[in-house]
Amino acid sequence: MRKKEIFIFLFIGTMILSGCSRRTSQNIQQNTESLAYQNSSIVEIDTSDMFSARDKEVGYPEEESVSVVLSDEGTVCESDAVIVEDKKIMITKEGTYVLTGNLTDGMVMVEAKDTDKVQLVLNDVNISNSESAALYVFSADKVFVTTAAGSENTLENGGNYMAIDENNIDAAVFSKSDLTFNGEGRLTVTAKAGHGIVSKDDLVFTCGTYEIISADHGIAGKDSVRIANGSYKIISGKDGIHAENAEDTNLGFVYLADGTFQITSEQDGISAGSWLQAENGVYTITTGEGSAGAETSNVQEHMQKRMPAERNFEENFEEAAEEDSVSIKGLKAGTQMVLKEGSYTLDSQDDSLHSNGAINIRGGTYKLSSGDDGIHADTNVLILGGSLDITQSYEGIEGLSIDITGGEINVQALDDGINAAGGNDGSGFGGPGPGDDPFATTEGAYICISGGILHINASGDGIDSNGDITVSGGETYVSGPVNDGNAALDYNGTATITGGVFAAAGASGMAQNFGNSSTQGVIMVNSNMQEAGTQISLTDSSGTKILSWSTEKEYSSVIVSCPEIKQGETYTLTAGTAQESITMDSLVYGNSPQMGGQPGRDGRGGGMRNEGMRNNEMRNGGMPN
Repeated sequence: MRKKEIFIFLFIGTMILSGCSRRTSQNIQQNTESLAYQNSSIVEIDTSDMFSARDKEVGYPEEESVSVVLSDEGTVCESDAVIVEDKKIMITKEGTYVLTGNLTDGMVMVEAKDTDKVQLVLNDVNISNSESAALYVFSADKVFVTTAAGSENTLENGGNYMAIDENNIDAAVFSKSDLTFNGEGRLTVTAKAGHGIVSKDDLVFTCGTYEIISADHGIAGKDSVRIANGSYKIISGKDGIHAENAEDTNLGFVYLADGTFQITSEQDGISAGSWLQAENGVYTITTGEGSAGAETSNVQEHMQKRMPAERNFEENFEEAAEEDSVSIKGLKAGTQMVLKEGSYTLDSQDDSLHSNGAINIRGGTYKLSSGDDGIHADTNVLILGGSLDITQSYEGIEGLSIDITGGEINVQALDDGINAAGGNDGSGFGGPGPGDDPFATTEGAYICISGGILHINASGDGIDSNGDITVSGGETYVSGPVNDGNAALDYNGTATITGGVFAAAGASGMAQNFGNSSTQGVIMVNSNMQEAGTQISLTDSSGTKILSWSTEKEYSSVIVSCPEIKQGETYTLTAGTAQESITMDSLVYGNSPQMGGQPGRDGRGGGMRNEGMRNNEMRNGGMPN
């Protein structure tokens, strides 16, 4: 059972995003979504104007276009809007320019008026530059880069960047203005040093096929990265897709409407300095060395870190902070993350889904393998639907508060399956500090399950809240810990069940039942150790089986609850080789390790065994009845 040092973040109720930019401020409606959850206030983003009609237009007026034939022997263009200086091609006026040919150690540069819109059509273009960007937008209102249908195009930096003006050019494609990519062709961008594609304003992709190989970030937009569709293969030394605005933390957002993404990154797969929202799409992301490369896969090391001796606390905490200084997450958001639909296959060295604020999952299919948390939010995690399979994690789902209203969720965790503890990104590595009360409640911490189907397999606590736990619906099945220092159900506040199906099995040393405020019948029994895979079943007095479930691990404590359990009725609980006839004198029944007795105080079974429980592990100042 892990109780963490909590750094409580005051939740940003409405998270005002005003002043986004002269373009974005008109596109984002500042309405806070109305949700009936204590901490799940999420800003509902109006994305209807994220892409202009021209962003999506892949055609161009050929008769009005300017032809630019690139050549190492001498670029040919008849327009006075194009200045050719050896291998530097400068476009100075608004218009559409069709580029063909090859240029070695050259550059195409746009230096137009701040009111000019420039379209560059790449039609089998190959540009490399060993000392700077292959494509450089110095000034314009907006530049559209369109790949012609069927064309193959490459833009490459060779590994160095020499200063050519006051700007710090550090990408194979570098823009000081808004930049849009579209088209029906293919574009390969290689940056042997620096980033692949960078815009210091908004960076937009609406269609096309892209392969980006970069030493640093693959795609980076200062104000935003917006992707409507397209196919993206990104291999990057830092983040695959990155948006961050150090001057205005409300900017630096990522919006993904659709598309196919294959990202292999040494740091975050997709990172947004403010909010991240995905409507749809297919995402296959590997970060760092994947979950197998995380130090969190060493269970013994983590057990030592989470409950360190007081004299080693500061050393362990500093070590954990240092390990987390480089972010290697799958999807990461600075303020909020909303995932509506899509398919996500994430293998991340750090958290798979991470938000410094809240996370909403409203649908989609997820296969998450994480070296730390499968899903982590500093504030609230809200799961309304979707199919989530967390195949590997240190902790499965973690947040200050967790609301689950729907979906099919499978969790495999080396520590807690679902944990309401709060705190920041480092919480997965810490323990309680010297003098901290590990059983104190944390303000705002709760777990609320009102729907969905959950299967949890946890080596630590199955469901762990530093505050309250409420179950009012859905189906929850917990294969909990085999060690007596953890429990299938663990809480510091109160635990109430009012509806749904709940079945949990684990060790009995720290076992807790739901409390007496429950309005649905619940039974907890402890027995001798039962083998993994044995069936747990509950039958009523007529012999009808009303609940049946098989655990994944051995166990010595069982909790079952379902709507059919009524006060005053008699039931038979079978758990492996143990069997007990139970009369529900009250709605909450808990008993001793040898299958018998009456409920104890605060959810503990009556006559709970004394061995395996230390004095400082007693709750509410005493042994159970």
